Amino acid sequence: MQQDLLHRYLFDKLDVRGELVQIEHAYNEMIANHNYPEPVKALLGELLAATCLLTATLKFEGEIAVQLQGDGPVKYAVINGDDKQNMRGIARMQSEVSGSTVKELVGKGYMVITITPTKGERYQGIVPLEHDTLSKCIESYFEQSEQLKTRLWFATDTTEGKAKACGLFLQVLPVDKQKSINDFTHLEALSDTIKREELLELDANTVLTRLYHEDNPRVFDPQAITFKCGCSREKTITALVNVGQQALLDDVAENGAVNISCHYCLKEYVFDEQDVKNIFN
Repeated sequence: MQQDLLHRYLFDKLDVRGELVQIEHAYNEMIANHNYPEPVKALLGELLAATCLLTATLKFEGEIAVQLQGDGPVKYAVINGDDKQNMRGIARMQSEVSGSTVKELVGKGYMVITITPTKGERYQGIVPLEHDTLSKCIESYFEQSEQLKTRLWFATDTTEGKAKACGLFLQVLPVDKQKSINDFTHLEALSDTIKREELLELDANTVLTRLYHEDNPRVFDPQAITFKCGCSREKTITALVNVGQQALLDDVAENGAVNISCHYCLKEYVFDEQDVKNIFN
């Protein structure tokens, strides 16, 4: 099974579009060494799959951030990505995790979708987390912001080193309203038959053939998904400049060096006394 791919598809006679995403390597890199509890890993997996699907659906060039924030055990969880499907993500906890639903993990809160296009104005959509599943929360987002009937299905496997995150997406096309709703209802019923194991274990073509073999989905070339943190020593230096030379030298005197760890990939950048002086010289 070829992993880390986003597939888009249309139907020749049906006014509905669909997407299928299957992610393994990028997902494993994202959660590696973070020691997240299993429910948090699963939440991040669904959020990763959702962000990939949204990036393709909302049709823009630039960056996207999909964040959950609330008063529950998971203070926030966020996936940052772009239209090239470069993704990174992190979760922050403020108490011991119990439960597995969005409400149990995040508590009372919001989903914030922020789009920063390469050209044009920044857009932010906010919806309350009123449902137990991430799929229902995102469906509510489309119902409120786009007025388009949408369904999502997620499946995750959090096995260490072999984690997988998958997502299936259907949305009506704004053409003939009554026909598109009828078409959507037909495909939704077929999609509801998908099993978790099928999404996780079968390749995309097999999944789509099993679900829609009589409706002839037209599948476009897939888009590769990668984990890309984006941190660097140069960016870290830029941040250190804002701290100030004396504060950094005091840190070196106390601890032997300034140690900065990236929150996303956990890579550590170390600066000794001479490094600090070089930054400001």
